[in-house]
Amino acid sequence: MSGASAAAGGGARPAPSGATGTAGLWNIANILTMIRLALVPGLVALMFVGGGDDPAWRALAWAAFTIAMITDLFDGELARRHDLVTDFGKIADPIADKAIMGAALVCLSVLGDLPWWVTVVILARELGITLMRFWVIRYGVMPAGRGGKLKTLTQGVGVGMYILVLTGPLATLRWWVMAAAVVLTVATGLDYLRQALALRRAGRAGQKSGDGRAGARRDGE
Repeated sequence: MSGASAAAGGGARPAPSGATGTAGLWNIANILTMIRLALVPGLVALMFVGGGDDPAWRALAWAAFTIAMITDLFDGELARRHDLVTDFGKIADPIADKAIMGAALVCLSVLGDLPWWVTVVILARELGITLMRFWVIRYGVMPAGRGGKLKTLTQGVGVGMYILVLTGPLATLRWWVMAAAVVLTVATGLDYLRQALALRRAGRAGQKSGDGRAGARRDGE
């Protein structure tokens, strides 16, 4: 309907300010997510070139990892701010996040640079949070808190420092950064578990209350 005919009809309503547009697949947010996914095999290949201990190749691997982390900071924000949220982005973005971090951790452990228990703790936490979100999704959504964002940042810095071939004080510093990342990983994981249990209890209580009111109405009919 043209603008003139809409005015003549006297009733064309403006679209609600919160309405979601129809963003296409090829938008900047999704392209950044695709770049992050494409960097995963590149990161793995760079980690093992030259036996896995060549400083130059490890620096390139660090560059790939850093680019992936930077795209992670921007793609979701761009999608929300410019109404570019798509079904592809909702699925691919978290997959890309976990894939790049998981690949880096596993590579470091395979090369003997990072203890396997650190990799297992971090990956188990990420998998556990994902499963918990599905477990309580019928009752609500668990939002990402500041602790989770700090955990992600600390993990990124720590893993990035382990990818580089460092010696001396920097090698000692990265140990402490990774230790902080592990502590935050466990602490935020436990907090998410607390939130999930509280959300589930509240949801179940609401369902029982609703069932009780429905039963009372039926009894009074």
